[in-house]
Amino acid sequence: MNQTLKRTLHYVSWALVLVVVILAVLLAGVRLVGLTPYTVLSGSMEPVYPVGSLIYVRAAEPESIAVGDAITFRMSGQTVATHRVIEIDSENRRFYTQGDANDVPDGAPVPFENLIGRPILCIPRLGYLSSYISSPPGLYVAAAFAVFILLLSLLAERRPKQAK
Repeated sequence: MNQTLKRTLHYVSWALVLVVVILAVLLAGVRLVGLTPYTVLSGSMEPVYPVGSLIYVRAAEPESIAVGDAITFRMSGQTVATHRVIEIDSENRRFYTQGDANDVPDGAPVPFENLIGRPILCIPRLGYLSSYISSPPGLYVAAAFAVFILLLSLLAERRPKQAK
């Protein structure tokens, strides 16, 4: 293998490893600093949180939430939503919410115990990738990509046999 091709493979493999590390931090590593990523699935909070974005949510106490804050909460079952607080009923421990793009408030109030937290960061389009690699076939594509990078790295580091 000529030296230029070997050097190119070396740089390409390191660039791909760097991309994988950055994506790993953005998709999973943020949990180490207390953030939970969620993919935005509807346009109810556009343009602040566009469909396909990945939002990072930090846990919050209900008492720290004010009218006008965006909150992420459990609706029913596993469904998670992010909407803006338009009213707080402290006595009955409920938030009244509405999506920024919606014309009417949400039909049901959010009990304080359903609060997950407050979104603090949004990366447009990254949620599409997160959703794709979270289930087959994206999981298989991601695994194949990791194997490809490993093989490319090994090929770039391979030493030619010395002539005797």
